[in-house]
Amino acid sequence: MTTVTIDTVELYRRATDEFAARVRLVGARWTAATPCTDWDVRALVRHIVEEELWAPPLFAGRTIADVGDSLSGDLLGNDAVRAFDQASAAAVDAVRSPGAMERTVHLSFGDFPGSEYAMQLAADHLVHAWDLARAVGADPSLDAESVAAVRAWFADREDAYRSGGAIGPRASLPAGASPQEELLAMFGRTP
Repeated sequence: MTTVTIDTVELYRRATDEFAARVRLVGARWTAATPCTDWDVRALVRHIVEEELWAPPLFAGRTIADVGDSLSGDLLGNDAVRAFDQASAAAVDAVRSPGAMERTVHLSFGDFPGSEYAMQLAADHLVHAWDLARAVGADPSLDAESVAAVRAWFADREDAYRSGGAIGPRASLPAGASPQEELLAMFGRTP
């Protein structure tokens, strides 16, 4: 596996941009099915908006208990694209803030360095960008450097994610699969 080094902050920005590009292509297809069988397009975008809204308080050192249920309910309102744009801009600012990568972030499953949390978010954004592209019939190609970086990071975490129920079974791939196909299979997708 080729190792690609991208600064975590840059990777997070790129993964957010990948998802943003697909959000702008949704049009009227908010109820279209996605590869995430429990979610339509609106639910998938809501999931990412929720992650983006959690990022600023968590990078600022707040706990889940501190935030409480303030980020529940309809987070998209009447303009889901605008809701995404606002949430993602605030999250990117939080990731870029001085010391964010070194700060301890308090997640539901433990305390982690900000850099690890940013990688978790980047991976989720990147894979869900593919999901959203598939749902709306857009080009599902992802940034190759981002794919390689997330794939390398996820290699040591895949089993833990799967045993925790966060991802489905690894899909079988033919010989010669691309790095993007390998990443998607790691995350339980059938490319």
